[in-house]
Formats: sequence, C-alpha cells, structure tokens
Amino acid sequence: MTGRMILAVDIGGTKVAAGLVTTAGKIVSNVRAKMNAHGSAADGFAAVCEAIDLVLKNERRANISAMGVSVPGWVDANTGTVLSAANLPSWKNFRLADELEKHYRVPVRVANDAKAAALAEAKWGAGRGYRSVFYATLGTGVGTGFVLDGQIYSGRRGPAGEGGHTIIDFRGPVCGCGKRGCAEMYISGPAIAREARERMAKAPEASSSAMVKLAEGDAANVTAETVAKAAAAGDSLAKEVLDEMAERLAIWLGNIIDLLEPDAIVIGGGLAELAISLLPKVRKNLVGWACSPGHEKTAIVKASYGAESALAGAAALWFADAKMHDASGGKRKMDRKKRSAK
Repeated sequence: MTGRMILAVDIGGTKVAAGLVTTAGKIVSNVRAKMNAHGSAADGFAAVCEAIDLVLKNERRANISAMGVSVPGWVDANTGTVLSAANLPSWKNFRLADELEKHYRVPVRVANDAKAAALAEAKWGAGRGYRSVFYATLGTGVGTGFVLDGQIYSGRRGPAGEGGHTIIDFRGPVCGCGKRGCAEMYISGPAIAREARERMAKAPEASSSAMVKLAEGDAANVTAETVAKAAAAGDSLAKEVLDEMAERLAIWLGNIIDLLEPDAIVIGGGLAELAISLLPKVRKNLVGWACSPGHEKTAIVKASYGAESALAGAAALWFADAKMHDASGGKRKMDRKKRSAK
C-alpha cells in the first residue's frame, strides 16, 4: 500500500466523519455528515454513504486502496458485523462491511471505535514504540482497547476489551449495559456531574459553590466541565468531586495494570485533559490499588489524535499486521464464499 491511502470512516450516534489517511497516519481530509441513527437500517447506511461520497469527490480518489470503519458498540471483527450498539439501535446484526463492499467495490474492515482508536495511538500516536498499549476514551461513556504487538486483542469474535464495563462496585448504580457498578458509572462525564449534584444536595455550603454560579443557579446544569472549571477556580466542593474521581480512576487503572501490565496507558476522549491533570493524585492512589510490582513504570499519557483517534484508527485497521497490507478482505471473503456455496 506504499503511496496509497485508506478511506477512513468514524460512525457515531449523531455524526459520520470520513476522510483520507496516509500510510504514515496523517489525516489529509476530513468531512462530516449527520447520522440517521433512529430511522431504518437502510436510513443509517444512506447517511454513512453521504459522508463517504463527499470524500470521493476528492482528487485523490484513484489512490484509495481500502476502507476502514470505526463504529460504537459490539462488533464481530471477523465478519465486519455490527452486533448491537445503543447509539445505533437499527443496526442489530447489521453486516456493515459486506454492504459497504458491495456499494463501493473496495475491501472494508470494521471495528469498535475505541479499539480502532487504540490501534491508531499504538501505531502512530502517543503509544508508538510500546509493545503493549491500553487505550481508554473518557467522555459520555468509557471505551477501551488493548493492542499487543501491533494488533488489537479482540477475543473470540471481536467484542473483547470492554474495560469500561468492568465492575468496581458490585452494589453500585445500574449501568446502561445492565450490570451494576461499572467503571463507566464512576469515571465518565455524566458520572462526575452526578457525583457533584449529589454532594451539592448534601452540603450546606453548596449554595456558595462556584459550580452553582457556573450552572446559572440550577444544579441540573452541572457538567464535568463545570466541575473542572470550579475546581480550577479553587472551589472546595468541586475539588472533593475530582479527588473522588482520581481515586476511582486509580482503582480502575490498578485493575487494568494488574490484569494486563501494559507498557503504556493512553487516555483520550473529552475528559482526557482533566484525567491527565489528575495524574499526580492517580499515581499516589495507585500505590494502594495496584499490587503488580513496578506498576509505577507503566506510562500514562494523553492521546495524540484527540477527537480524531477513531478516524485514524479506522485506517490503522489496514496496517495492524503484514497480512492486512494485502487489502484482500481475508477471512470475510472466505466466509462469503462459504455462504454462497450453501
């Protein structure tokens, strides 16, 4: 694929980003279209095609050798099938890779967005040079991926690596996944906001908190960003909330380190800046929450690609190992042949 480019697509619940990515991981174009997540499966597919068609107007079209796609939810990486995704309710067992290949006549690979982002950061970004990289995107939810020797660890079918749904308190609040006390319920943006509102409801001094002023007097308007700004301004209640987040983040990362012992942990997503600012406290708390000898040597760094990690990751799916350079479609093509033979 030397000199060629990948058409990368990052599908979300509200938008579709698409662009061209070089073999060196440089995003050379980036367009966006609105995603139709609540119509039919065909409506959602049409929205994706709209974004791709905008990219195909680019003069570099002849250099496109393959397409990579990142998508939220549970994905069968072997077949490129979206098994289920809360943000894309109409795509249940939707064979996205097959549909795109039929429509555009190029080989396609599909992966969960956080796993794809992990691969981009491991190959071209903040995790470059490390043998094993654990990636976490912290925002509205918590998405994760683990890359070992340049390849995503996907498990038997592809859904492995959902670190955001590992439990840190089995008596905790019910998560959207159906379990109780998932990490996502403690270290995501909504979790921080919920913790702040609960503390404000109990604290007599809450009425004078900077969080109340930033939220225009309505606690319901408090967000993770509100808490971060108030803490930076010296608000004691906001600082307590972030101290709690730092410990919960340490509990979670301690589990990850003890289980996987990655060379590096890369933090991305909308809360990356905040999480990295809490790193000194997280490191201090890790002493009590990680028992792996030498856990302090695990690098914890901010993602390089920022909001474009999943887009770059979609392209990186074609460079995970030497076999992918063939752009042949591999196992999925064989699967299709077997189905046609039946």
